[in-house]
Amino acid sequence: MPKLIVSIDGIVVREVQLIKDRTTLGRRPYNDVVIDNLAVSGEHAVINMSGSEVVLEDLNSTNGTYINGKAVKRQVLQNDDTIEVGKYRVKYVADTATQAPQNFDRTMVIKAGAIGALAAGGGGAGRIKVMSGPAAGREVPLVKAATTVGKPGVAVASINKLPDGFALVHVEGNTRAQVNGQPIGDEPQRLNGGDIIDLAGTQMQFLQG
Repeated sequence: MPKLIVSIDGIVVREVQLIKDRTTLGRRPYNDVVIDNLAVSGEHAVINMSGSEVVLEDLNSTNGTYINGKAVKRQVLQNDDTIEVGKYRVKYVADTATQAPQNFDRTMVIKAGAIGALAAGGGGAGRIKVMSGPAAGREVPLVKAATTVGKPGVAVASINKLPDGFALVHVEGNTRAQVNGQPIGDEPQRLNGGDIIDLAGTQMQFLQG
């Protein structure tokens, strides 16, 4: 099933599964994907699905819709296309089944034993605080089993809940996240309160408790 990964300033804020034939993007609250930014029109764009074809159409928006940096009125979406709407970036993922899994157990099928199985509701409370860029000061609570962070197509990592804490896992991209100045490897990197994460040019602090 295809999906959209919505991000701003390198921080993933939402993932939307494309389950309807028509999915609207815009500033108004009745849109399927609400993007609260003054540069975004009330009804900015629509994504239509017909069989295996997924088409993005600009709805005569004020500031236009861009795909991979190019202004478009109507275009068939390809896997990994990046839609630009105002300051937001929306990555189109054609088939989630072929992408890097977000679930910790599936991501680490071979090496999961190094840290232990994921336990639902485990790990206590945690959050990340953005330290740099326009989103500096924003805090993102880690309430899901896996929270995706990063810049789609450049560097993406996942912060996963463990039975007794949190771990940072590389998902995609040639650039690896760094924890306290050290790049993470293929194994999950356990996080401690106060750790500084550098990912795709954005610095974040992991806070626990």
